[in-house]
Amino acid sequence: MIRPVLKMGDPRLWQQARVVERFATDELAALIVDMQDTMRALDGAGLAAPQIGVDLRVVIFGIDGNPRYPDAETVPRTVLINPLLTPLSAEVEDGWEGCLSVPGLRGSVPRWKYLRYSGFDLCGRAIERTVCDFHARVVQHECDHLDGILYPMRIKDFRRFGFVDALFPEGGAAGAE
Repeated sequence: MIRPVLKMGDPRLWQQARVVERFATDELAALIVDMQDTMRALDGAGLAAPQIGVDLRVVIFGIDGNPRYPDAETVPRTVLINPLLTPLSAEVEDGWEGCLSVPGLRGSVPRWKYLRYSGFDLCGRAIERTVCDFHARVVQHECDHLDGILYPMRIKDFRRFGFVDALFPEGGAAGAE
């Protein structure tokens, strides 16, 4: 089922999400299906449970042939529960981001370039990956939602934040979301 996505300003987006304690439940499986349906319907790169009003530490992400990201590297479709992010270097890279909860806007956001993430899948099996570049950016963006952080809160230079059509009148720059 496609769920409505909360928009910036909704106080539920500022909350810290709760840890998932039980895996492989019907409720958790239904949540993940709804998140996947919603992300697919909106051509998103990822979605966090708090964005659809569910206060749990669950994110999904993945890009492969998404028309909104024609130049993006492939990011495997992933369900990540109770994630832990570990930067692998101090190197930070600025990149354009957008968000399904902040429609029509983009901003340049600094993110760790190299990252290890870990967590669990729907059945409680451990996941651990070492990633970089766009994949690392997408994971960080989605996991920020679990801590009540939207990407505009990370922008350092507000001259690089605005409406897509004003920033990129010739098109492009979809960014992570």
